[in-house]
Order: sequence, then structure tokens, then C-alpha cells
Amino acid sequence: MTKNTDAGEASHPKRYHHGNLVEALVSATVEIIKERGAEHVSVREAAKRAGVSPGAPFRHFRSKTALLTAVAEQAMDRLTEAVATAHSKVDSSDPIVALEAIGQGYLEWAIANPTHFQIISSRTLIDFDASDSLRDQNEAIRRKMIDLLTQAQLQGRLAPGADFDHLVLAARALVYGLARMAIDGHFPEWLSSEPPSLAVQRALRLFMSQMTSKT
Repeated sequence: MTKNTDAGEASHPKRYHHGNLVEALVSATVEIIKERGAEHVSVREAAKRAGVSPGAPFRHFRSKTALLTAVAEQAMDRLTEAVATAHSKVDSSDPIVALEAIGQGYLEWAIANPTHFQIISSRTLIDFDASDSLRDQNEAIRRKMIDLLTQAQLQGRLAPGADFDHLVLAARALVYGLARMAIDGHFPEWLSSEPPSLAVQRALRLFMSQMTSKT
């Protein structure tokens, strides 16, 4: 796996200090993933990098899955904050503008934080269903998208009878796919004329314009 050096993610884990073991282990795990890939993560390796005994982490994380789930929870907190910040910077009375801002916030965060994005989006690596915070925050974003689409419908911005569930699915698939392509380095094969950060913005804007056009 190619080592990521994006400024959006810490380059080194915070070493253990009293009361800070969980944070130190999560940071160490992120470092391992950046350097070697998620398949090389182990609780013992995270403990070694955090500077604690091999058995110390097991009071908090009994398995690799539990440790990676904690990384995902950190990622979800940061993604939620990024989306909320992007949303706060636009006219909230315009649901289409607000929905696009959420998508752009998601893309900017994912591209700046590829390691966290990998973990938060890989259901096979984490126990998503066992985490209240992951499920609740993911649902909150989904509900916000549905609320904005409902407002757009009431304002006559969408075609009558629009299927909200499939619109949300399509929007989610688009931003996820664009982020995945950018992080995995696919853009030179498909659109080499502009940087991925600009390409994803333009692709999302095109999707939004098509979604709101009348036929």
C-alpha cells in the first residue's frame, strides 16, 4: 500500500500519557495503516508503537476489529464536523446549495484524510453495527440529506414524485466513488486535465444540476 503523507492526518501517533491510552492506540493504528496497510494492524503492534506493554491495550480493545472500530469512530466524528462546517458556510435556506455543500465537505475531508476514509468506509474491517456513534452519526447525515431533498421538492426544485431513497443512494454513491477514485489514484486514467480535488467538485456540481433539471 502506498504511504499517505497528507497534511490532514497526523504523521506520528501521540505516545501514551496517563489517561491517554485509547487516543495513543488509535493514533498508532492510523500510523500503521498509513505505512503498511490495515492488514498489518494488530493490537500488540499498536501497543508497541504507543510505548506500552503488550497486554495494556486489551483493557480497551480485545481485538483488531475493536481497535479499527475506534479508529472509525474518530473518523466519523471528524467527518461529521467537516460536513457541518461546510454546511454552515452556505445559504441554509437553499436546500440544493446546502446538499451540494455537504457533498463537497465530504469529498474534501476524504481526500485530505485517506487513511481514516479507508477505515470508515470498509465495513469488513470494523463492527459498524455494534457502534452507537457510527450508526447514529451516519444516520444523521442520511436524514439531513433526505430533509434537504424534501425541502427542495416543496420548493418545486425537483420533479414531482422524486424517489428520495434512490436520490440519496445516488448522491452517496457518487461522492463515495469520487473519493475512492481520487484516493486510489484513478483520475489520471479518466481525467488527466485537472487535479482530482477540482475534478470531484465539478463532477458533483454536474450531478446536482442534472438532479434538479426538469424533463
